[in-house]
Amino acid sequence: MPAKLDREAVQAWLTDREGWKLEGDAIRKVFAFKSFRSSIVFVNRIATLADEADHHPDVDIRYDRVTLTLSTHDAGGLTEKDLELARAIDFATSAR
Repeated sequence: MPAKLDREAVQAWLTDREGWKLEGDAIRKVFAFKSFRSSIVFVNRIATLADEADHHPDVDIRYDRVTLTLSTHDAGGLTEKDLELARAIDFATSAR
């Protein structure tokens, strides 16, 4: 199991990441789209990344907004797995 990161390490990581926010023992980002269909296309793209990483975010879909929440439940907080998946999500969605 990956080691839980300390709050300072997470805060330092967040300084270089647009949109990600620390909330409790998780990081969260809201993505906005022009339509519900676009939201679903995005979620399907993220599902592929999550399966490849064998690490899955909590996903909340509200019409044209998708909220992703990352935390490693087994570790009781954030680990490098969460930050790696967040980076992959940002990279995969940077062209939208």
